[in-house]
Amino acid sequence: MKRMGWFVGVTALGLAALTACSGSNGYGSSGSSSPSSAPSSAPAAGSVKLGTASVGGLGTVVVDGNGRAVYVFDKDTKNKSNCEGGCLAQWPAVAAGTGTPRLTGISPSLVGSITRSDGTKQLTINGMPIYLFARDTQAGQANGQAFGGIWWVIGPDGKKITTKASSSGNGNGY
Repeated sequence: MKRMGWFVGVTALGLAALTACSGSNGYGSSGSSSPSSAPSSAPAAGSVKLGTASVGGLGTVVVDGNGRAVYVFDKDTKNKSNCEGGCLAQWPAVAAGTGTPRLTGISPSLVGSITRSDGTKQLTINGMPIYLFARDTQAGQANGQAFGGIWWVIGPDGKKITTKASSSGNGNGY
């Protein structure tokens, strides 16, 4: 019975993620410019830490200070985020924080920031806004890799990694 409850919970979470990431434009926004109450970024206080780690068959990827993989979104353009509203609920922006980012294994010349449409600052790597995935709950996970064919972890060279993650049987439905 415990197992059934876990399955139902994972299924509900999966449906919520698909709902949040679906809209008429395919990435969580219905195209309206109305403000959203969804959080626009991961919490940031002081300096943000970025480093690198080997993650599940993907090689070395950029991670946040908690070891969570960071992602780029194919529908973004250099220095412009297109993840708004419901998209941000599943893919929180990596906030720039108030100090200089602390980097390990990443060239400082690749890291910058943008000002999002809501006025918050978001970190970029190689000009591309970076995000976390809500279902990466612990270090070393990349459950969002290749999600919808538009979300990718990023390597320390600033390039997206398009390899599919090794199967971990994590119940995420992909």
